[in-house]
Amino acid sequence: MAAKYPALEPLSAEHRQVLQLCENIRIGLRNNIPKKRIRTYTNWFKTNFLDPHFELEEQHIFPLLGNNVRVKKALANHRRIHKLLSCDCDNERVLNLLEEELATYIRFEERVLYKELAQNLHADDLEILKKYHANISFSEEAWKDKFWLS
Repeated sequence: MAAKYPALEPLSAEHRQVLQLCENIRIGLRNNIPKKRIRTYTNWFKTNFLDPHFELEEQHIFPLLGNNVRVKKALANHRRIHKLLSCDCDNERVLNLLEEELATYIRFEERVLYKELAQNLHADDLEILKKYHANISFSEEAWKDKFWLS
């Protein structure tokens, strides 16, 4: 999508990071990494990446699309993902659900929601998005326990 809508590339790059999180969860589960280690990683990712990303979407991106069915679906997905991330457990079922929900949601945003966004954005909107997006800085390099590499 980024090649088709270059103004949305930073957001698409963030989505690739979320898809990498999903892959890391899958690898951890497949390799029988202790669930607590995976959950500690997802908690860190939530705080350092997903929370700011969701906040940007909810406060500055979704309003550009108005109150439509796709925005309502996105907000419902945010709530489900937050619920899974807030679960104070480390069991495999919750981690599987989290990974599936995130991957499905990111694909929905890229294929449907951001496509609509790109078609409805004005030049002023793009400048505003760039400004707010610049406030999100994230580096997975800060996370030391790379269990998915073992």
